[in-house]
Amino acid sequence: MGSIKNLGLVINSDLIFNEDDFGRPISERLSEILRRNTSKNDLANIAIQSEVSFSTIRDVIYRTNSLTKVNAMAISLLIHAAYENSIGFKLRAEGDIMFLGRLLKV
Repeated sequence: MGSIKNLGLVINSDLIFNEDDFGRPISERLSEILRRNTSKNDLANIAIQSEVSFSTIRDVIYRTNSLTKVNAMAISLLIHAAYENSIGFKLRAEGDIMFLGRLLKV
């Protein structure tokens, strides 16, 4: 099974965020999910790709900065990265469960 990272997926932040979302921090739930499922490397890569600074992306994730139309694309890309990463974590966890179950003869 290969990665879907290079399939030319187009992320449209207008479909993810509403006008009401701008000018305020992202939700606590989204913040927790992004922190749990993304790494510093993800943030750095998205900062380069979106031309939004690493520190701005980090501050939006940690809810110390508000979502704006400028940083919305970076956060949308980060949501996509978190989605991909969470699928990877799930697959690894399922493999770990099977391996450990065999060791324990469960």
